[in-house]
Amino acid sequence: MATGETGFDDVSYDLVSVQYHSLKAGHDYGQYVRDARNAGREDIAAFFEQVMSEDSARAARCHEFLKELSGSSESGPALT
Repeated sequence: MATGETGFDDVSYDLVSVQYHSLKAGHDYGQYVRDARNAGREDIAAFFEQVMSEDSARAARCHEFLKELSGSSESGPALT
């Protein structure tokens, strides 16, 4: 696998990116839940909570894949 200037192979970089964006979004969704509840829209708050849970699971899955790649020849020098 090719490694760019970051020292990460493309797949590892992609996993880190998805993990970061999932965690960042999860943080933002907390505000969306509060906004929906303040507007009296529990149905929408529940939707945002579901989305937040899905992003949390997505970030955890990325973490598991990164652990698998860590130390392998596939990961490039950044994860070895």
